[in-house]
Amino acid sequence: MAKNSKDISKKGEGVILTPAPRLPLTIVLLGLFLLPLPLSPWPTVVISGFGLALLFQAFTLRLEFTKTDMIVWQLDRELRRFPFKDWLAWRIFLPWLPGILYFREIQSPHLLPILFDLEQLREQLKLKVGNLEKPKKAILSNKN
Repeated sequence: MAKNSKDISKKGEGVILTPAPRLPLTIVLLGLFLLPLPLSPWPTVVISGFGLALLFQAFTLRLEFTKTDMIVWQLDRELRRFPFKDWLAWRIFLPWLPGILYFREIQSPHLLPILFDLEQLREQLKLKVGNLEKPKKAILSNKN
């Protein structure tokens, strides 16, 4: 659990995750390292541009966890609500980056880049839908 209010902001009943620009900055740096390639500057422009778009999202998007839903906010506007009762599974891919949050609802699967503090995200997922966490082996072997 976070120890101070700077780590997690509480708004009403929900917990809002702290932004973490680590993934977008890693992508921008990767693009810059490609600058010496003979195809320059196109790989750098494309990859760094994608990283900058993710960086913008890291500071405008918020994930809020309430008792019943995960809510995606952009600035002060609710973009999407994912009720936990509809979740079938979740998993964090490439956690050392941090990478991607995969979760499956009854109607569709979702992949979200992790633009938030990874430990806070993992903690909230375990609190709300911990029993639905799927280990790597189970996801790979499940073909339906």
